[in-house]
Amino acid sequence: MNKLKKIIGITLALTLTLGFSACSGSKTTTATPEKNSKNIVIGVCPGPYGDMVRKAIAPVLEKKGYKVETKEFSDYVQPNKALANKEIDANLFQHTAYLQKFSKDNKLDLSPVIVVPTAGMGIFSNKIKSLDDLKTGAQVAIPNDPSNLARALILLEKQGLIKIKDNIDETKATESDIVENKKDLKIVITEAAQLPRTLDSVDIAAITGNYAIASGLDFSKALKVEKLSENYKNVVAVRTEDLSKDLGKDIKEAVESADFRTVIEDQNGIFKAFDKPEWYVNKK
Repeated sequence: MNKLKKIIGITLALTLTLGFSACSGSKTTTATPEKNSKNIVIGVCPGPYGDMVRKAIAPVLEKKGYKVETKEFSDYVQPNKALANKEIDANLFQHTAYLQKFSKDNKLDLSPVIVVPTAGMGIFSNKIKSLDDLKTGAQVAIPNDPSNLARALILLEKQGLIKIKDNIDETKATESDIVENKKDLKIVITEAAQLPRTLDSVDIAAITGNYAIASGLDFSKALKVEKLSENYKNVVAVRTEDLSKDLGKDIKEAVESADFRTVIEDQNGIFKAFDKPEWYVNKK
């Protein structure tokens, strides 16, 4: 009987050992399902660029087998951080100057894929009809992020309202670089998304195109609209590692496609008056 018990014990031990080995082997060889690389999320901010993704870019990518979602962010900070953290796969909300400065300041490895048609910054007012009517001591609201702040100062300088230092990098100008302000204008630094709301309290505001359009402002009533340099036209951005992969290539092809151009050129659409990038103009 004792001998029989030993045999049974040994048999059970071997069975359990083999069972655990089999479970262990299964656990290490079973791969965790990965995200389908054709399912992508593109980050945007309030305004027309979400529509540009949905109406002009996504349909072309979907023909290539992608499933495209958009995720809206309320500021200019989170879309790049989310992209770097792989929470989204691309974004469209910023110009090249901002992308380069933000990436450098935050040590993010992001790159532009292609420039897209862009709405310029406009000077708006609920109080005056012409910049000639701007009084001494008037309040002027401009964006607080460095590249758009500099951009607004350059726009004000071109209207003869202020003068900034000579030989300064125009992408880095700040209010401390103002060397002439004959009307003693009071510069009010404001978060870009909040600028449309300042129009009842300030005399004029320099508002980026996306937030102006998102808030329903009419560009035909703007006191002035900037002519954009290439550096201030918006870009689709991806992580640098994806730039030469299918994602980067397919996004570039989508923006360069005839379908994209058809949406942009629609005379009843909002994009027809946007400032076009050089490649777009030269491709005609």
